Formats: sequence, C-alpha cells, structure tokens
Amino acid sequence: MSDVEPVVQGRASGQGRVYQAQRDQYVTEHHHHYPAGEGPSLFGSSEDRAVVPAPRGGLGADRTAPDSVRTPLVGRTPLVLRDRCELLPVLLSAACDETGNIHVLHGLGGCGKTSLAQAVFNEVTRGSRRLGLWVNASERATLRAGMLAVAADRGAEAGELAAAHGGQRASADLVWNYLHASSEPWLLVLDNADDPEVLGEGGWLRQSPRGTVMVTTRQAGSPVWNGARLHHLGVLPVEDAALVLRDLAPEAGSIEDAETVARRLDCLPLALTLAGSFLSRQLLESWSMSDYRRHLDDNPTELIDQGAAPGNSERNARQLVGRTWDISLTALADDGIPECSSLLRLLSCWSSDPVPLSLIRPQAVDATRLAALVPPLTGARVESALRGLLDHSLVSLVSLDAGGVPVRCVKTHGVVLDSVAAAVPEEQRALLATAASQLLQADVPGSGATAQDARRAAHLVPHAAAVLRRVADAESAERAALLGTSLAVCIFEGGDFQAALSLTENAAEVAGQWLGAEHPATLRAEHRAALSLFRLGRFEESEALHRRVLTIRERVLGAEHPETLESRQDIHEPLSQLLRTEECMATLRDTARIRSQVLGEHHRDTLHARALLIEYLAVADAAEEFDSAGPEIVAACEEHLGNDSFTTVTARHNYAFGLYRFDRSEEAEPEARRALAGREFVHGPEHALALSAAVLLSWILGKLGQVEESLSLGRRVVRGQEQALGREHPYLLTNRTGLAEALAAAGEVAESRALAEVNLPLCERVLGHDDPVTVRTRSLIA
Repeated sequence: MSDVEPVVQGRASGQGRVYQAQRDQYVTEHHHHYPAGEGPSLFGSSEDRAVVPAPRGGLGADRTAPDSVRTPLVGRTPLVLRDRCELLPVLLSAACDETGNIHVLHGLGGCGKTSLAQAVFNEVTRGSRRLGLWVNASERATLRAGMLAVAADRGAEAGELAAAHGGQRASADLVWNYLHASSEPWLLVLDNADDPEVLGEGGWLRQSPRGTVMVTTRQAGSPVWNGARLHHLGVLPVEDAALVLRDLAPEAGSIEDAETVARRLDCLPLALTLAGSFLSRQLLESWSMSDYRRHLDDNPTELIDQGAAPGNSERNARQLVGRTWDISLTALADDGIPECSSLLRLLSCWSSDPVPLSLIRPQAVDATRLAALVPPLTGARVESALRGLLDHSLVSLVSLDAGGVPVRCVKTHGVVLDSVAAAVPEEQRALLATAASQLLQADVPGSGATAQDARRAAHLVPHAAAVLRRVADAESAERAALLGTSLAVCIFEGGDFQAALSLTENAAEVAGQWLGAEHPATLRAEHRAALSLFRLGRFEESEALHRRVLTIRERVLGAEHPETLESRQDIHEPLSQLLRTEECMATLRDTARIRSQVLGEHHRDTLHARALLIEYLAVADAAEEFDSAGPEIVAACEEHLGNDSFTTVTARHNYAFGLYRFDRSEEAEPEARRALAGREFVHGPEHALALSAAVLLSWILGKLGQVEESLSLGRRVVRGQEQALGREHPYLLTNRTGLAEALAAAGEVAESRALAEVNLPLCERVLGHDDPVTVRTRSLIA
C-alpha cells in the first residue's frame, strides 16, 4: 500500500468536510506469535496492518497487540470528508474539551462512522493539540489487546502488562489508571464496537478528565451507552454523494450523472466509494456513470462489490455491501434472535420507501406461511426481530403522512435491501414473495374506497411494484398480479392515473410471463391498464387494449361472463373520444341488455350501463329518447342505489350534460350543481371527474350570463386538470382554450391572450395543426 497522508480540507463553500481516498487502500490482517516468556511488541511502523479478530465472544489471543494505537488502522483512508458539516464541528469541540464525555457515533454499516471518527482524530492530533489513541473494538481479543497497548503507550511497565495478560491483574483497571494519569490530554477512539457488551462486561468504557472517548457502533439502543452522547449518522445528501463519485472518478460523467447514480445507491458512503473505485480502476472497459447506472438494475450488489480490492472476503466483510450486514445478523443470531434475518428478507421483497408497521403485525404474519422459513418467522417473534434490526441500525422508524394521517413505518436502506434480496436462498424466494403480497393486500382498501382511502393507499404503490420484481413461481406471480391490480383500482379512483397505469402494466407483464397471456389475472391487469390509458388521453391505445381483452374474454369466458361485460361496457370510452359514437352506443346497449337478462333490470351494473348511455343520446342528438330515458334512468338510480352512489352521480352528470347540449341551460343549471356536489362528495374536489362536472357548470353559467362564477370555475378547472391530468392532456387543452375564449368575451384580453399563447404549441403538438381546438386557439391569438 502506498503512503498517503490523510488531509482534512474545507469545501468550496467553507462548510463541512469531505473524505476521499487518493487511491484504493486495504488492510492486510495478520498475527504476531511470541514464544512463552516474551512480551508482545507494542509499537510498530506506519505501514498497513491490522489484527485478526478472534471468534465473536472468545477470549482471543492475549499476547496479540496492534502494531500501533497512534494511527487509525482502517481499510480506506479518505482524503476529504463530504458533508457532516453540522456534526463535525460538534465532535471536534467535544474531542478537545475537558469534561471527559463519551460520544457514540451510531448508524447503518457503511454510513461513514469510521471515516468521521478518523477525520476528528486527524484534526485534533495535528499540531500536537491532543494525543490520539485508536483501538479496534470489534472483538474481545482486539479490544483487550488494543487497550493494553494503550496502557503501554501511557507508561505501563512490562511486569504490569504481563500480570494483566496472565489474569493476575484487572486489565481494564490498569489501562484506565494510566489514562487517568496521562501527562497529555487524549482522544481515544473505540472503532466498530458493534457488540457493546464487550465494552460493558469488562469495564472498558469509562470517563476521564484527561480525555474524550469516541465510539463507533451499529448498535444504538444498548444500555452500555447510558450517560454517553449519541450521534446518529445517516446517508449523505445527494449533492455531496455525487461529489464523492466525482472525486473518485472525475472523468466518468457529469455532476448530473453522478447524482443519478448516487440516488440509485441511496447515497450510502460505502456503496458510493465502491462505485467510484470501480469506475476509476477499469482497464479493459471504460464505463461512464450512465453505463454504471444501467448495469445496476441487473445485479446491484455484485456490481457494487466489484469496486473492492480482491482478497479474502471474510477479512474484508466490512468493505463489501454484500457482506457487511452479515456481521450484524450473525451477532443478532448469537444473541438469540435468528428471526432478524428472516424479517430482513421479508422487508427486501418491498421497496426502500417506508413500510407501515401494520403490515407486519403478529396476526398478519401468522396468517402467512412465514413460519416455514429458515429460520422461522412467527407473529410472536416479529417484535423482538424488529427491535434487533433497529438496535443494529439495519432499519429505522419513521412517520409517514398518508392522506393527512400519520402512519408509523419501518424504513430500510435500498442498498441493504438489494444485497439481502440477492442472498435469499432460492427455495425461500417464492414463499417470501407470496407472503409479501398477502401482507400488502390486507392493507389495500376494498371496493367502495373513498378518495381519502386512495390517498392513504398511495404509499403502498412502490412496495407492490417491488413485489412484482420478486416473484419466483406461478403462485407468487398470481398473488402479486392480484395485488397490483387491486391497488391500481384504488389509486385510479383517487385520480392518480399514471401510477395506476404503471402498476397494471407491470402486473400484466408478470402475470403474462408466469401464467400466460389468457389467464384471468393477466386480462384483469390489462383491462385496468386500458382504463388508465383512456384517462391519460391515450385513446387509440386504450381502444386497442380494450378490444384485445374483450376478444379473449368472449372466447375464453363467454359473452355473459361479468368480466366480459365489463370489457364490453368500458370500451365505450375510447370509442366516444375517437368519434365512433354509433359503436359506443351499441356496446352500451348490448351491455345493458345482457346484464338485465342475467342480473336484473335494477341491478347496479345494469343501471350503470344505462347511466352511461344518457350522455351519448345527447351527443347523437337523439332528443326524444333522451327526454324519455334520461329522467327515468336518474330516478331508477336514486331509488335503487341511493342519491350518493357513484352510478347515481354519473347519471345526474350525464343528464345535466344532455340538457346543456340541447341548449336547455336553465334546466341544466340545478342538475349540474347537484352533479358537481355529488362528484365532490364521492371523489373529492380535485378528482378529474369532479373537475369535469365543474367545467360543465362553468359552460352553463356562461350561457346564462353568470360570467364571474363561470370564469372562476373555469380557472379552477384548468389549474386542477394541470395537476390531475398533466399539462398536455387533450381535455385540458380543450378547456384551456374554452377559458381563453370566455375571458376574451368578458373583456379580459391580456389573460386570454396569455392563456392562448401557452396553449397553442401544446395543441399543435398533441392535437395537430388542423384540429378544431388548435384552430380556435390560433384565432384567439390572431
């Protein structure tokens, strides 16, 4: 290993510090063995060295000492410490005060605890401001050997040390007597103290007026830390994480490319360092950061760990994202909580987004087959397993705002989840994926979900998407597809059509791969995808997908099957927007007729198909049938379904539209107001259907001369549809032009022109140069 002087330097902004290695550095571990009667060598050179740890919990080799306690013998020596701009000054001040406090740096493995401690160590020892002492506290053997070496450094005699080695004198007392009596103030770093009991049982952790103790650990909740000041380390801010990559591999990409990779690595310092090292060391290929980001989706853990130096993985476990968590899980198993690994494997089936604690309630866990895992995970052991993961910083507790309601959640770092998922035994993958789907499904609101339910369920979407990536057999695929489809129904009702489309497309792809293109689960997912395509204004794609699903359902399920009739009904939407009104009406009439025969005239589904037909009677100028059927259908819905049902509100809305279409605005106004109130009650005021009712009322009020309220509603619709549908949705383009025309008619010329100028290029791109809406928009500007 080449000699590298660690330097702590300020950022350009003058805040914080950054850590960076000039080149890869690794520690070679070895033992020194001494013949009986010879004392250990307590001091050595500054070359690479470390002590081989004894097995966890063992007594270790009492006569094995580190080559130095004056130098941090760590695997990578950063040159610049990124971020930590709030914590670093606090620790630098604490390291030099005279209160004798103990400071504990705790956090997830790989988050940079050792790097931060080393930055403090280097700074306070520079210029002989304070003596620095560094001890590897990962095992009893290394801790004992290191602390006795500290005593020797502070003046302990060979005989005293021999007595301590031989068990004839209390080792910790000897060390602390010399630390208390030190002629120089000191900073003592106890690094990687991931088993606090090792410190507590031997009395190795004490306070002294002569110095400050700084501990790095993954365990935050140990009683050994009572009285100490705890400092949590999380991941880096994305800007600083990107700089770590740029520092290591400046030629591999821009700062924007680095930020993209940093986000995919969840800004974990260890993963960033390994990624940067990989990019900087390539010989045969020259990947850019964009190349690296693309390959991360294939096998992230394996790729990240390629940035480590070749060597014995047992010795370098802390330097590998695929191995570093094993240290904590092994410790937890030794402590009698082997279920921690099974719980972490379950969490790895979901996303790194917060997971509601309700998903892993004991009763919910016992309703799955997780007890068949190795080791078994039962409801009775979930609490202790979760506490174990929390204590070792493998997960954290956070609060999530789900539709205005705070939800307690557990959050796991994305790199941890990737590496744990990659290491799941093959025979357990399907069981875990199936259980993960079941647990999520129990939290998805059922039929009749409100808009508030939909907003609360939105936080489940990334977890459902993750489960779809984890399926391992036909059963887990069917469960995951069912989950994705039912969750998409819920968030669709809440107005998030893009998320619903993405989820159903994923569900359809997974179901098709494992179950076949004509399996009911595949067709259900595709049907929901077609509905979302329509809401997003992609009418031709929606019609084509609806047609494909309808054709298969008619052949496989039969013409009278409820799912076939569902397809027959819903294809009317894209048909109407594609101006195929006769086809649209025919499919609704057929649906209503068959449902009436199979389900009854007043069944909800029969009435819904008839409620939809009202709109197209008006579009087709079938005034006589509209006047006959419209009021009758509305009354039947109110009588059999209630005033506030979705179908009744739909019937009122369509009837109000028909009255407006036939230029009967005075009759239409009260019906439109009732329709708007109903839409807002059922869906919420910002839902696309509520906005549709609002724009209808705006048109009616404009015809009645109630200009101020009409314009107010029109502005509300345009703002709301920009949020709900996106700036380029055909509905929004039409309504934006309609508002601009209404503003011009009301004398609001400047606002009208500004709106039209925004709308025209969008209309030309989305609708075409000769579309009527585009032509109207262009004429407003002219």
